[in-house]
Parts: sequence; structure tokens; C-alpha cells
Amino acid sequence: MERKIIELDQGWDYMQKGITKLKRILEGLPEAQFNSEEYMMLYTTIYNMCTQKPPYDYSQQLYDKYKEAFEEYITSTVMPSLREKHDEFMLRELVQRWSNHKVMVRWLSRFFHYLDRYFIARRSLPALNEVGLSCFRDLVYREVNANARVAVIGLIDKEREGEQIDRALLKNVIDIFVEIGMGQMDAYEADFEAHMLNDTGEYYSRKASNWILEDSCPDYMLKAEECLRRERDRVSHYLHSSSEQKLVEKVQNELLVVYATQLLDKEHSGCRALLRDDKVEDLSRIYRLYHKIPKGLDPVAAVFKQHVTAEGTALVQAAEDATSNQASSGSGAQEQVLVRKIIELHDKYMAYVNDCFINHSLFHKALKEAFEVFCNKAVSGSSSAELLAGFCDNILKKGGSEKLSDEAIEETLEKVVKLLAYISDKDLFAEFYRKKLARRLLFDRSANEDHEKSILTKLKQQCGGQFTSKMEGMVTDLTVARDNQVNFEEYLNNNENVSPGMDLTVTVLTTGYWPSYKSFDLNLPEEMVRCVEVFKAFYETKTKHRKLTWIYSLGTCNINGKFEPKPIELVVSTYQAALLLLFNTAERLSYSEILTQLNLTHDDLVRLLHSLSCAKYKILIKEPATKTISPNDNFEFNSKFTDRLRRIKV
Repeated sequence: MERKIIELDQGWDYMQKGITKLKRILEGLPEAQFNSEEYMMLYTTIYNMCTQKPPYDYSQQLYDKYKEAFEEYITSTVMPSLREKHDEFMLRELVQRWSNHKVMVRWLSRFFHYLDRYFIARRSLPALNEVGLSCFRDLVYREVNANARVAVIGLIDKEREGEQIDRALLKNVIDIFVEIGMGQMDAYEADFEAHMLNDTGEYYSRKASNWILEDSCPDYMLKAEECLRRERDRVSHYLHSSSEQKLVEKVQNELLVVYATQLLDKEHSGCRALLRDDKVEDLSRIYRLYHKIPKGLDPVAAVFKQHVTAEGTALVQAAEDATSNQASSGSGAQEQVLVRKIIELHDKYMAYVNDCFINHSLFHKALKEAFEVFCNKAVSGSSSAELLAGFCDNILKKGGSEKLSDEAIEETLEKVVKLLAYISDKDLFAEFYRKKLARRLLFDRSANEDHEKSILTKLKQQCGGQFTSKMEGMVTDLTVARDNQVNFEEYLNNNENVSPGMDLTVTVLTTGYWPSYKSFDLNLPEEMVRCVEVFKAFYETKTKHRKLTWIYSLGTCNINGKFEPKPIELVVSTYQAALLLLFNTAERLSYSEILTQLNLTHDDLVRLLHSLSCAKYKILIKEPATKTISPNDNFEFNSKFTDRLRRIKV
């Protein structure tokens, strides 16, 4: 059986009834919803009209009429209702009309669905949904978007001024700008966002020009931070998320970039003042606000560097003044205090770098450069390398001026090593440090071997293995030397026929590790020559490949002085002992006789004789009895010498 042909007019009349019903529902007029029967009939009518054999296939005509249905509705109903309203009322109407339009598109595209499936697909035409939305874009949006934008921006500014506004309405209007692009953001960006950003810039520019005059730097920063918080909040409530970065940058530019110099340099409240008064919270806020801005922190870091440099330089200057006032007496204490203060300064500003400036590399660099300036200044002729080595010595030696717990010593050493990073001539520090270390080790002045090893580990981490290899060698040498001495004593016990004739302790060191000491061919007294021979014989039993060089200048000797009042034990250097022993075989000796017998240089002999005849203990009597030594003097043993102590160190 053949289907009855539906003519275009007849079919369209039927469709028109359905469309009218839909419009009445949208306008809120009394009208029942579509039931499934009506819906099926409308769908089937289109289906039939599109599947009739030519010339009765009305697909193209129906496609055109679909579009006309929207155009007619918009022109007759939608636009007049929008044109008669303004501001917020117009916005509400627009939101309602857009919402209705989307419903209309949804229903009509269902009725005409068969077109979408075949006709449109074959001809590559825009889909029904797209045609429906484009009608609104071309006939409604194009005409009203400018007014809508002005109204929206007006409301945003009202809200900025503290008024309550209808945020939901704003969100709905702004969504139209987004949705009308049908997946593209160009409408939102060109028709709304660009203008909104401009307005924002102007708004904050006006605000900032007043605030910069009225407010202190901290107050201004508080306001700026609050404004940025509110603008972010604005995005989360009704703007599109893609605007956040642009909006924030706009506000930052007007509030923070434009006035950066004026703000950070404010005389009584800018960065300098905040650093001077330790305003940690305000400094943290400056960091928070400026670290997101390209190069924003540069001026802050520059002021930080100047500030730290000035504080450090003042400490050095104060120490310089104090030492020159004291002349040369006890200048060591001043330098000790200076290093302590520099450590405290470093602790303080390192905390700023970590806490206020969240460890930012720019501030680490500023701190480093500042410390490099004043950590390399000399104080009354002593280089900083020497001061630092002296400071360590004072902490590590017995009876130093710093009475600290083990933990405190560890912590202080850690900090000293950090300071060393700023010293330009680290090798000079190493030289001084080795000299002091040598004295601590050789004269048994080191308070604690663990601390000695600990600081070497720290130095090694900071400056590399080569830097500490000699120092480590020195510490190891002493341990080896102790074992050596034990072996020597066992050797003497096991060989009855070998005896040095006195107690002898020898410390054997490795030449390369230690500072270089002058060794002279001192003519040793008979008693000492024997000691040297005995030790040499012992040492050769252990190794054939090492040559012993004796450094008499580091030796000490205990000798008994048989004075008439009472015998006294004298603790003297090897040189002093050699000289005193000459008087066992001669009552009186001239300067030149002593010089020949000991084989010393003039300088050394003058010092030696002065220490025994002109200083605190006058063990030798000098003729003439002047305070200086001259080559024409004569000396004799002072048998009347005495002291309240039984043992004295000369």
C-alpha cells in the first residue's frame, strides 16, 4: 500500500502548531506540556516529508524553515522585550531569554532530528543545534553585548567599593559570553575580558595613586594583599577561570609594579626601615607579593644586601676602633668578640632568608655577597683568615676564653666553617689554622680530639679533601707518634745495654704535613747526643727509608738547677737547656764563646741569652748588667738564684 504524500504547506501548518505551542510554554502562557503522542507525531511528520520521493523530498525547505522559526521568534518577541529594559533589569531579561532559547533549540532540534541524521550529514551543513545558537548570536548577542558588558563592569566596580551585588546574575551573564563562542573563547575575551581588564587597571591605578601618598609601606602592602585576595575570589565566583592570571597581573602591575620604587624606598617604612626594625611579618608580606612578579624581588634583595653589608661593616669598624684604643694589650679578645658577633649576624639574617624570603636563591646570593664584603676586611693588621683561625684555636685549645658545652662547641665550629665560605683567601686560613693546630697538638694544648676531628670533617665538606689533607695528616701523626713512643720504651726495656741516660720522649712527624720549621745544626751537649744516637738506632730497626731531621726549636727539656738556697727544676726549651749545660764545665763564658760552642746565629743567641739573663728569671748573671745583649757581654751561672716554687717554666 502506498503512503499518502504530504504537501509542504499542509505539513508545515502542522509543524507551525507545535512551534507555537512551544513558544507559549516558553512565554509562560497557560499551555500543557507536550505528551509523547504529540512529540511522536511532530517527529514523524518531518520524517515523512524528508523521505518522500522527489520532487516531494522537502529536506532543504524544512532546514530553511527551521532557521526561520528562530529568526521570527527573536525579531517579534525577544528583541522588543530586551530593548525596553536597562541595566540590571536588562541583564536579568537577557539571562532568561538565553535560557529559553536553549530550551527552544533543544526541542526543535528533536522534532527536526531526522534532518540532522541524513540531509545535513550528506551535505556537510551546520547541525541544527549550531544553527539554533547562531541565530541568537547574530540577532541578539551582537546587538546587546556592549550594553551587557558595561552593566556587568559597573556591578563589579560597585562590588569593589563594598556594595552587595547579585553574584549569581553576574555569573549567568558572563556564562553567555563564554557559551556564545560554542567552544571558542574569542567572544568572552574580545567582548568582555579585554574591557574588564582595562577597567580593573584604571580602577586600581586611581586607588594606588591615593594610597601611595597616604599609607606607610606595610599598610599599603596589607591593602594590596587584600585586593589580590578579593580579585581571586571574584574569579572563583563569577569570572571564567582563564581570567585569573591576567586579572592578578593587572592588579599587581597597578598596585605593585608601578609604585615599586616609591613603595620600597619609603623613608620611614620602606624595606630599609623594616629591616632596621626587624619587621619580620611585613618583610614576609613584601616577599609574598613581589616574588610572583618578574624581577620584583631584585630591589628588595639589593636593599637586603646593603643593609647586611652596612651592619657587618659597622661591626668590623667597631672592633677596629676598640683594638686601636686598647693599643696592643689584649687585642685578641676584641677579635674573638668580633667573630662571635659576625656569627650572630649570620644566624639572624640566615633566618630571614629562610623564613621571610622562603629560601629564595636571590636572597642567598645577596647574603653571600654582603658577607664577602666585610668578612674580607682586616682588623688592625690581621686578615680575616687569621682572625677566624684564631677564633677556632681559642675554642679548641685548653683554657681558651670560651667556656662552652660540647654541643655549643660543635655548633660554633659548624658556623665558623660556614663563615669560611665567604673568605676569599681560604689557603691563607689553612696556613694560619695549621700553625695553630700544630701548637695545640705538639704542646698538648688541644682540649678534645673529637672536636679537632669534627671541624676537619666540616672543613673537608666545605672546601674539599685537598684542603684538609695536611691537617688530617697532622692529627693522625700524633696518634702514630704516641704508638712510636710506646714501642721505643719497650725497645729500651728489652735491651738492657741500651740507655739514653735520661727520660726521652720523641714525637716523629711527617715532614709534608706540618708547617715548615727551621732546623739548625745546634751543637748538642754530650748528654743529648747520646739520646739522639739511641733513638736513631731504635728507629732504624723499624724503617730504613726515612731520614730523621731534628727540630730542636719545638723541644722542651726538664733540668735540675742546683742553686745554693735550694734545687729547682727548670722547664726550658732544648736550646735553653743546651746553653745552660755549658755552665757545668765553665764558670764564666763570653758571648763569642757561647756562639762558637752552640753554633747558633746571632739573632737566635741574642733571644736565648735575653730569656735567661734579662727576663723574669735571671738564671745567668750578665756583665755589664744592662737590659740588652751585646757581643761584648760575659755570662756566669747565678748560684744564688731562687724562687718560691720548686718547678718553674722559663
